[in-house]
Amino acid sequence: MLPQLISRFEVDDAALSALHAKAFNDLARVRPWAARLDRHALTWIGAFADGDLVGFIQVCTDGGDHAFLLDTAVDPAWQHRGLGARLVRAAADESRAAGCTWLHVDYEPHLSHFYEDTCGFAPTRAGLLRL
Repeated sequence: MLPQLISRFEVDDAALSALHAKAFNDLARVRPWAARLDRHALTWIGAFADGDLVGFIQVCTDGGDHAFLLDTAVDPAWQHRGLGARLVRAAADESRAAGCTWLHVDYEPHLSHFYEDTCGFAPTRAGLLRL
């Protein structure tokens, strides 16, 4: 059964931090996700399977035409089943409904197949400055 996508769900900081840690092979420290999303996000979407958070994406905006995908994460046990693409499509739909005309995403080269071929993003040049 496909995980259920839920927009603007009530965020459990520990559960989202644990998903992020699994998806990015990162430290499992609890981060203040709920407060950050409430303050900065246009929307966020969770994927739930049997009540467990197995996927996540957030969209931030400049308040005008531009929206930005951040923190796309899928539990490794659920990867390669189309869940990430479903999350991206749902985020694009919500961005469009909010009046945005451009959806941006930054990604590492090993994710180009997913974002370009699977999700339809056009590759562009972008810059990044580590602070």
